[in-house]
Amino acid sequence: MKTTWMYLLSILFLVSCGATRGVKVNELTSKEEKQGWTLLFNGKDFTGWRQYNGNSVPDNWTIEDNAMKVFKAPNARPGQGVGGDLIYFAKKFRNFELSIDWKAEKEANSGIFYNVREEKGRQIYSSAPEVQILDNENASDNKIDSHLAGSLYDMLPADPKTVNPYGQWNTIVIRVDNGRVTHTQNGVKVVEYRLWTRDWDRMVENSKFKSFPGFKEGISKEGFIGLQDHGYAIWFRNVKIREL
Repeated sequence: MKTTWMYLLSILFLVSCGATRGVKVNELTSKEEKQGWTLLFNGKDFTGWRQYNGNSVPDNWTIEDNAMKVFKAPNARPGQGVGGDLIYFAKKFRNFELSIDWKAEKEANSGIFYNVREEKGRQIYSSAPEVQILDNENASDNKIDSHLAGSLYDMLPADPKTVNPYGQWNTIVIRVDNGRVTHTQNGVKVVEYRLWTRDWDRMVENSKFKSFPGFKEGISKEGFIGLQDHGYAIWFRNVKIREL
């Protein structure tokens, strides 16, 4: 009997190890493929990506550890981007579920944008909602609740207990369905709101965006996915989307 149990335990161990090895970075599982997920990052290069209002990928982006990494440009101070924001330009999205793994260096600050529209002479944040990325513990922009990781930046705060510290991976899932938006951070829904409503207009009016022309004109009904250059090192991987 003891021999039989040892044999069964050995089989279970080998199966579990095989299952772990089968989960690869920047690849879809068969279940995800059936659900309609698509990778926006192939893990090797910047295919499909370019600078906001640009034609190529800025020099302060690289591929490192199977991730897209943005870092402080040589001529910039920490916290000072050089206009190196990226967009996935291959397609615009309207209703979708977007999942991204991100990791930050100490003190880092960045953001993920959706429904981005390109406008000459404007910045990526001028007319698109921002999902905050932050080292909550050490970043200088950690004094306001709605500036913490996972928040709808400067509008709605996310629970800081759901964020892993700098140097560790986090997963944020942004779901947009006919204006109904949720942010789910490391498996916990932390923010919920609706675009193009009176409540949205009130949130904008009470935020730093009230004077931004793009927000005055209104958030687009569809747009690009964007990643921010804020002068810190941030890694992005497992960037995938499922249209609804």
